[in-house]
Amino acid sequence: MSNLKSILREKIEDWRPRTKRLLEEYGNTVVDKVTIGQIIGGMRGIKCLVTDISYLDPNEGIRYRGYTLPEVFELLPKPKNAEMPYVEGLLHLMLTGEIPNASQVNDLVDEFSKRRILPRYVYEVIDAWPCCSHPMAMFSSAILAMARESFFAKKYKAGISKNEYWDPMYEDSLNLLAKLPEIGSYIYAKLYRDGKRIVGNPDLDFGANFAHMMGKPKPYDDVARMHFIIHADHESGNVSAHTAHLVGSSLSDVYLSTSAMINGLAGPLHGLANQEVLRWLQDLMDKMGGDIPTEDEMRQYVWDTLHSGQVIPGFGHAVLRKTDPRYMVQREFSLKHLTDDPIFKYVDLLYKVVPPILKEQGKAKNPWPNVDAQSGVIQWHYGVTEYDFYTVLFGIGRAIGIVANLIWDRALLYPLERPKSLTTDMLEEMAGIRDKNLTVDMQDE
Repeated sequence: MSNLKSILREKIEDWRPRTKRLLEEYGNTVVDKVTIGQIIGGMRGIKCLVTDISYLDPNEGIRYRGYTLPEVFELLPKPKNAEMPYVEGLLHLMLTGEIPNASQVNDLVDEFSKRRILPRYVYEVIDAWPCCSHPMAMFSSAILAMARESFFAKKYKAGISKNEYWDPMYEDSLNLLAKLPEIGSYIYAKLYRDGKRIVGNPDLDFGANFAHMMGKPKPYDDVARMHFIIHADHESGNVSAHTAHLVGSSLSDVYLSTSAMINGLAGPLHGLANQEVLRWLQDLMDKMGGDIPTEDEMRQYVWDTLHSGQVIPGFGHAVLRKTDPRYMVQREFSLKHLTDDPIFKYVDLLYKVVPPILKEQGKAKNPWPNVDAQSGVIQWHYGVTEYDFYTVLFGIGRAIGIVANLIWDRALLYPLERPKSLTTDMLEEMAGIRDKNLTVDMQDE
């Protein structure tokens, strides 16, 4: 170990108790209307962002422009013979706050079709990645490469009025969204289908064309629409949405901002939960020998898991205090299409037995399942069995809400985001455990 690394290790080990003490003993100390616990704890729950695109209601789940998810799925127009609404209709709703009619949706479907052609160099960027690369890194780089196409960057350089910033941002956003199904499906073909690309069909809508390029027959078109809609937005405070807002606040174009969003989404504490749930379910099935357990057997397994200090993945949520409506949309679809799927039978059993157990245990504020308890299971059922690709699917959906927010950020001239930082010394002074000219009071340690 180098001398520098040895010194740094000692510094880190000396510093950690200070941060731990601030959190545990002085977390409720108020500093300029927020607490030390909030400052150190990732700013969780601090109301300091604005978005009109979506709101996470603890009791009703996510609302898009004031509409609950059941209302969104009921009111948005649907393609002929489809169960799920047009993704294009959701974009219209997010941008305008109004439910579109069939003509407005068809106009947007046509607009996407005109903008869907991917520049040759984007394929080359994807092809340049070595085998076994992570699809999210490829996805981010493909989006990033398209920054050269940005109308906003060109208009800004030419001297556009700030009151018109939103206009080229809108053009960039539609150009990007229209190309995401092609980017995602091409990455899938390169990594998991020996490079055998399926050419897109300009006569199909966003979800149906993605299913076509993935080589998945009906009802995967509805799976795609459902997946993209339920993952489209989740307020502005989560890592992916906040990252896009932060980068965009510097007037970076939509390609730079969305690429940054994808990088945040790729983190294991954010976008990987659905694959972790599926992996846990498959391990559970192995332990059960592939047999479908009874409710009593599943109940005993859940208790054994909790008593061992482990958690039941896919249950609980930081904000929600009821079953995630995104879960319920998927559950209703699964009850219609996946009833014979053995993995779904496990999911169904867990839905029945886990919440009462978590309530009895008394530790979970929300004992109900969240979106991740179901989404990976559906993808697996329809043959998308590559865990690492699930977050790309998440990213395609999340981009819809991201671009809607970025367009409105430009329209309302939101400023550069610039929160103030404090040092550990300053926090200790505010907590009363350090004088300005003295070392830390360690009398309790």
